[in-house]
Amino acid sequence: MTAPKSAVTPMMAQYLDIKRDHPDALLFYRMGDFYELFFEDAQAAAAALDIALTKRGKHLGEDIPMCGVPFHAADGYLQTLIRKGFRVAVCEQQENPAEARKRGSKAVVKRAVERVVTPGTLTEDSLLQARHSNFLAAFARVRDDAALAWLDISTGDFSVTPCTPLRLGPDLARIRPAELLLADPVASEIAAIVSDIGVPVTEVLLASFDSSQAGKRLASVLGEIKDHPTDTFGRAELSAMGALLDYLDQTQKGQMPLLRVPRRIDPVTTVQIDPATRRNLELTHALSGGRAGSLLSVVDRTVTPAGARLLEHRLTGPIRDLEEIRRRHDAIDFFLADPALTETVRAALRRSPDMDRALQRLSLGRGGPRDLVAIRNGLRLASDLSGLFQAELLDLLSQVRTDLTVETSLKELLDTSLKEETPLLVRDGDFVAPGYHAPLDELRQLRDQSRSVVAGMQGTYQTDTGVGALKVKHNNVLGYFIETPATHAERMLSAPLSETFIHRQTTANAVRFTTLELSELETRILNAGGEALEQERVIFEHLRQKVIGRAADIWACARAIAELDLATALTDLAATEGWVRPKIDDSRTLDVIGGRHPVVERSLKQQGGTRFVANDCRLGDQGGSIWLLTGPNMAGKSTFLRQNAIIALLAQMGAFVPARSAHIGLVSQFFSRVGAADDLARGRSTFMVEMVETAAILNQADDRALVILDEIGRGTATYDGLSIAWATLEHLNAVNRCRALFATHYHELTQHAARLDGVENATVAVKDWKDEVIFLHEVRKGAADRSYGVQVAKLAGLPQSVVDRARDVLDSLEQAEREGGKIKAVIDDLPLFSAAAQEPKPTKVAETRILDRLADVNPDAVTARQALDLLYELKKLAGSDD
Repeated sequence: MTAPKSAVTPMMAQYLDIKRDHPDALLFYRMGDFYELFFEDAQAAAAALDIALTKRGKHLGEDIPMCGVPFHAADGYLQTLIRKGFRVAVCEQQENPAEARKRGSKAVVKRAVERVVTPGTLTEDSLLQARHSNFLAAFARVRDDAALAWLDISTGDFSVTPCTPLRLGPDLARIRPAELLLADPVASEIAAIVSDIGVPVTEVLLASFDSSQAGKRLASVLGEIKDHPTDTFGRAELSAMGALLDYLDQTQKGQMPLLRVPRRIDPVTTVQIDPATRRNLELTHALSGGRAGSLLSVVDRTVTPAGARLLEHRLTGPIRDLEEIRRRHDAIDFFLADPALTETVRAALRRSPDMDRALQRLSLGRGGPRDLVAIRNGLRLASDLSGLFQAELLDLLSQVRTDLTVETSLKELLDTSLKEETPLLVRDGDFVAPGYHAPLDELRQLRDQSRSVVAGMQGTYQTDTGVGALKVKHNNVLGYFIETPATHAERMLSAPLSETFIHRQTTANAVRFTTLELSELETRILNAGGEALEQERVIFEHLRQKVIGRAADIWACARAIAELDLATALTDLAATEGWVRPKIDDSRTLDVIGGRHPVVERSLKQQGGTRFVANDCRLGDQGGSIWLLTGPNMAGKSTFLRQNAIIALLAQMGAFVPARSAHIGLVSQFFSRVGAADDLARGRSTFMVEMVETAAILNQADDRALVILDEIGRGTATYDGLSIAWATLEHLNAVNRCRALFATHYHELTQHAARLDGVENATVAVKDWKDEVIFLHEVRKGAADRSYGVQVAKLAGLPQSVVDRARDVLDSLEQAEREGGKIKAVIDDLPLFSAAAQEPKPTKVAETRILDRLADVNPDAVTARQALDLLYELKKLAGSDD
C-alpha cells in the first residue's frame, strides 16, 4: 500500500492517498451505489460482516482483496462494525462521474472523507438506542486537578465535573460512555480503573488536551460563551472539554454539531455509587447481563425516548439537593391528585417525536424531511400540552409550562411548508406542501400534469388560428410540435400566423410547426423534475437553517416534554404499585415501614401472584446505625439488604418508593459488598475481590453513607474470616460511623449488639417443621440461634447420605463447643465417612402407615368411640409387613 503511484491505477492511487490519512479506520470508499473496501480493510470487514471477499485488479503483482456493501443499507453494516470495535471512515464522491469526465476520459471522481464513525459519535437512529444516551467522554489531568467531560453528539448534552482518580470509577460507571478519550501518561495510570468499568478507550495526542486553546475552541463552537465565561471552569475541565471538541472536529471533518452550554456538575451534589454497588443493585442491567430483571426495567413507564433517557440519567445519578428532590416529589403528588389530567398528558406524549436527535442530525447535515417533521410535530405537541395546564402550577411544572410555550412562528412555518407524510431523504423530493412555493407548484404541474398543460395550449392555439384540427404532438425526433392538415397549410404559412407559428416540416398529409412558447414549454417539461427537486433542496436548506436558529427554544421544549413524561410515568408507577412519597430531610434516619424489593415483587407476581413479604428497617437517629443481620441462606437477607438501598436511591432520584412509609435522611454514598465473584483476568480470587471491595468501603464511606455488606470473610478460614468481619464491623461503627446493614453467618458477632453503641441484632425468621426449614422472610429484632445450613443443603438436593453425615458431624461439633471440648479431639473420634454405612435405614411400611395415619388425626376432635376404633386400626397396621 506504499508503492509509487505510477504502479497503480489513478483510482487506486486516490484510495491509497485517502487511506494513508486514516490508518486506524476501515475506509468505506464510495463507488456508485456501493461502499467498497480494499486490502487489509476488506479482509477485516469481510470477516466481521460475514460477507464475500473478492478481488479487484492487482497491486505489486498480487490480487487486491475487495469487498463491498450497498450504499442504501450501509447503516446496518456500520452498526455491526462499530459494535465489534472498528472505526469507519466514510469516503463520499464529491462530484458525479459526468463532471469528472469533463476533465478527461481517465479522470477520477473527486472523493473525500466526510466523517469518521466511532462508538461515541453516532447520530443515526439506526445506530443508536432510542432510550439510552450515547456519551463520548474525556478525562484530563492538569497538575493536581483532574476533570471528566462528556457529551452526547446525538442530543447536544454537554457536561463536565471535577473528578479525582478516586471518583473516576464511580463517575464512569454512572455515565457509561460509549468511548473515552485519553492521552498518555494518564491513559497508562488509570488503565486498571477503565478496565474494571469496561469502557472502550481511544488514545489521542496530548495536544488535544491543550487547556490554553480549549477556551477559544469552546467559544467558537458555542457562540454564546460570553454569557458563560470560560473562567468559571478550571484548567482540567477546559482540557477535558477541549479534547472532546478537537475529537469532534477530527471525526466530523469540521461539521460541528450543535452543543448546549456545558453544565458544571459539583461532585457534592450527586450521590456516589461505585461500580460494584451498581452491579449488585442491578440498577440498569441484571447480573445476568441484560436489561430484563434490572431496576430500570421495572420502574420504566415512560412513553418517549427523551423521557426514558432522563429516567436512566436520574436513576443512575441520584442527587443530594433537598429542594430539587422535593420539587420532583411535588410533581408526582400533583398528577396523583388529577388522574384524568395524567392520562390525558400520557396519551398526548405517546405521539412525541425525538426532537433532540432530529435537531442534531439537521445541524450536522445528515437530517432529512422527516427530521423537520419531527420538529414540527414536537412543537405541535408542546402547544397542545401547554394548553392543558390552566391553574397555578408548582415550581417544576411551572418551568415546564414556560418551556412548552414556544413562539409560534417556527411551528407555523413548518406547518405551511411541509406535507404531513414525507420521504426519508431530501433527494426523494415531494415533501414540500402544495401552495407554499408557487414556482415549485408550477414545476410539479409540468412534471406531473404535462399532458393537461399541453392540451390547454392546444386549445388556445385552436382558438387563435381557427383551425379545429390543429394538434400538439410529440415524437423522439422533433420533440413537441404543432400539426395541422395540409389543407390549412396556406393559412398557417401566411401572415399574421406565420409570425407566431414557425414551419418545421411538411409531409404528404400534414404540416408541422413550432412556437417559441412551445419550445420553452418543452424545455421546462423536460427539466421540471430536476428543477423541482432542486427547488425542494433550496427550501429544505432554508427550513433547516430556520430550525437551527431556534435550537435553544427547541431544546427547552424537548426537555419540558421529557420532564412531563418522567413525572407522569413515576405517577403511574406509584398509583398502580402502591408506592408512597418518602419524607426526605437532612437527618441520618433510614426508617422504612413495610419496604419491598420492586424487582423481586414483580417477579413473584409474574410467577403466579405470590405475595412479597414486606419488612421494616430502622437505622440512624431513631435506632442503631448498624443492623447485624443473621439467618439462614435463602431466607431473604440479600433481598432485604438490597431493597433498603434501592428505596433510599429511588427517594433521592425523585421517585416514590415501594413501602407503607419511608423517612430517608440524605445519603451521600451507596456501597455494597454482596455476592461472590472472581477476577481471573487480573489474578484475583473470590476472596481477594471481596477484600478489595471491602477496602474501598472502609476507606471511603462517610457518616452519610449507606452500606450493605453480605458475608464478609467467608472466602477464607473460619477464624480468619471471623476476625476480618469482626474488625470490619467495629471500623464501620467507630470510624466510618455510617448507616449499614451487615449480614453474616458468624453468630459470634451478635455479641457486639450488647458491647457497641449503635449496633443492633436482627434476624430473618424461619420455622422448623418435620425436620424441614420453612422460610418466613420476616425480619425481626434478635439473633438467629443457628444457620440451618444442613437443611438448606438438603433442599438443594445433596444426597441423603451426605446430609445425614453432615448432621452427625454438626451435632458432635456443637456438643464439644457446649462442653468446652477440643474440636480436634472430636474430629479424631468421629468415624470416617462411609457411603454404605451412611445409607439411610429403610423405614418399615407399617411404621410409615402409622405415622401417616396419625398425622391426619386431630385429638381434640375425636370421640371416645372413634379413639377406640383408631387404636384397633393402628394395632392392625402395626402387624402389617407389606
